[in-house]
Amino acid sequence: MILGSCQNSIKYEVRLRHVLLSDFDYELPKDLIAQQPAEPRDASRLMVLDKGLEHRIFRDLLEYFSSGDVMVINDTRVLKARIFGRKDTGGRIEALILRQIEGDVWEALVKGRIREGTVLDFSGHTARVLRKDEGKAELRFSEDPRAIMEEQGIYPLPPYIKEYDGDLERYQTVFADKDGAVAAPTAGLHFTPELLKEIEKKGVDIVNITLHVGWGTFKPVKVENIEEHRMEKEWYEISRDAAERINGREGRLFAVGTTSVRTLESASVDGAVLPGSGETDLFIYPGYEFKSGMDALITNFHLPKSTLLMLVSAFAGHDRIMNAYRIAVRERYRFFSFGDAMLIFR
Repeated sequence: MILGSCQNSIKYEVRLRHVLLSDFDYELPKDLIAQQPAEPRDASRLMVLDKGLEHRIFRDLLEYFSSGDVMVINDTRVLKARIFGRKDTGGRIEALILRQIEGDVWEALVKGRIREGTVLDFSGHTARVLRKDEGKAELRFSEDPRAIMEEQGIYPLPPYIKEYDGDLERYQTVFADKDGAVAAPTAGLHFTPELLKEIEKKGVDIVNITLHVGWGTFKPVKVENIEEHRMEKEWYEISRDAAERINGREGRLFAVGTTSVRTLESASVDGAVLPGSGETDLFIYPGYEFKSGMDALITNFHLPKSTLLMLVSAFAGHDRIMNAYRIAVRERYRFFSFGDAMLIFR
């Protein structure tokens, strides 16, 4: 009984050690926020955290796989979710379509003053505001807004990318397949078709799962005690085939991106990944006990005080990650969506 009490006490102390927002802050020079992606995709830099720390190029990732490993990727595709229009009074508005609530009612972020009952016109397509709350609105569209997005929408680049002047299709992974995200799973942006083929030739099973990245990926944490933060819900799906291949692996489990991690963890029980679909608002931060059996994470460098940085810290250890970030700043790695990558082993 005494031993059990000590173990519970240790877990409690670990859980409480890094729950303050200030624990996840760091200084980042603005010129390290990547405004253009690396070309080709796999030419970005790669920091490898294992027993030590290595500086590599992303295509060197191939060297870290062995036959029998499984690599999980998120095949969500970014919608052209940013659309522009006018209010019935003539004022300009901008809407970022987030998700379908039911039928012709969708949730959106709307820039511009609106109120319940306001009619919005998107070049002949209309939507009525049913409800508005803290920037988000419920809109009833006269037709499926996916047709409007395809006709006139643009991809919603993150707010910190202000100077990109290239093809917006570059903000899609090469394996993007299922429409539904408002932001890219950016760890996947580094892969080329050629690199994926080389990984498969090495005997690695590449498994697709889906999580439609929502606007919550940019939602700031506003509470100092991060345990009080609530994540936005995001839709995910893991097929039966995908779950069987993950559970039946002979080697290690690699997850590409924090979105793949959250999907795997949302669907895992006692080391087994269960097939299914639904919504997840899982918040992973230090003290979280991983259930999927994940061995390695491929991810980008994340914003200070972000839930993504908290997840990575939970996986690899807070002090280890914050030290790696200090080194990344010193070595002038490129940060955020179009930036460089990390390969992290537990």
